[in-house]
Amino acid sequence: MDRLTGIHAVREALEAGRAFDRIVIARGRQDTRVEEIVQMARARNVSVRFEDRSQIDRLADTKEHQGIVGLVAPRAAGTIEEIIEAANAAAAAERGEKGLIVLLDGVEDPHNLGAIVRTSLAAGAHGVVIPERRAAGLTDTVARASAGALSHLPVAKVTNLARTMEELKEAGYWLVGLDEEGDREYTEVDYLSPVGIVMGGEGKGLHELTRKRCDFVVKLPTVGPVKSLNVSVAAGVVLFEVVRQRNRRSNEAKK
Repeated sequence: MDRLTGIHAVREALEAGRAFDRIVIARGRQDTRVEEIVQMARARNVSVRFEDRSQIDRLADTKEHQGIVGLVAPRAAGTIEEIIEAANAAAAAERGEKGLIVLLDGVEDPHNLGAIVRTSLAAGAHGVVIPERRAAGLTDTVARASAGALSHLPVAKVTNLARTMEELKEAGYWLVGLDEEGDREYTEVDYLSPVGIVMGGEGKGLHELTRKRCDFVVKLPTVGPVKSLNVSVAAGVVLFEVVRQRNRRSNEAKK
């Protein structure tokens, strides 16, 4: 991922409309120029984080950074409203597609994120939702792992995943969480309505706050001592169950 260091470079890139994964500012670095950058970034839906100066040194790979580093992304993040709008447009078209959105509760490995984006696109999902913090960003590694899918599928970054889940419910979505302690198998849920598939992070699973907002929590029927799969593999299993059910309904309707 490209790194821009210094107030002038970051400001110039913001003014030019370049896509950022995030802008990181040293704690305690406050003046008019920095405040202007913060306001510009937020107006453009760019995440701003405040970190210790040692973290800024590491990100910038230099100490000549004026306390600010901009991490440039291969593409800009979208919004949940844009994804819902795209899903609604598809539903209104002749295809009659129901909304399918993937929500990731803290997937931190960029290779996993890229693989999930790729699988989501192949399964006909309308978008992926990731949190701003404690999660992989839209980096070059994610773009490469997605094998080009990141250029075609909207990815929204949200500040509060639980609130976004409530917005989806209000928009008519059923939320299905995947967890090894789920109370039913993943094939026992109806995916024919607009649905959000909620996946937990590596090794941590769903956070309790996220789990409580799911309408169903399902599990994969694994055999042997290992009870969980890699999150990108698990996402593929559930997403193509959605595809299977919807294709079956479509075929039945044509008879």
